[in-house]
Amino acid sequence: MRMKNIKVDFFSESKKWPRRVPLIKIITKKTINKMSNYFRSGHEFELNIILTDKSKMIKLNKIYKNKHSDTDVLTFISKNSNKNLGKILYCDIFFSIDTIEKFIHRNKVSIYDHFNHLLIHSLLHINGYDHKKNLDSKKMKKEEIKILGSFGINNPYIVK
Repeated sequence: MRMKNIKVDFFSESKKWPRRVPLIKIITKKTINKMSNYFRSGHEFELNIILTDKSKMIKLNKIYKNKHSDTDVLTFISKNSNKNLGKILYCDIFFSIDTIEKFIHRNKVSIYDHFNHLLIHSLLHINGYDHKKNLDSKKMKKEEIKILGSFGINNPYIVK
């Protein structure tokens, strides 16, 4: 899938993902289009959406984040510059079906709405947002809520 300066490839590493991939591709395209103003001009983005499971996420979290647990999404960004090629950001976004399923059952939300929230979160990371400091976290959550709202998805941070 290619949109302007953004190329997206999908990889499924769990038997639980394939039936969901067609709709995930549609959601990804719509979300990237809606968030086009967040993507920095003068940059090329090469995104890999890797749909995986708990065991892979535990390994990645241990190696790269020094955490010994599963997580729902991990975003990795590698920046390369070449004066002839311009600025290219290679980004791998891993999603854990096991953690996502646990969340959606516990919170009674749609898997696709939750996936979209995690995707928006990762796309904001790719474009310079983070949540290391409290003020940055508030700013990032505000953007997530605004973008989700444009899809008719409720604020995921409101506890019911």
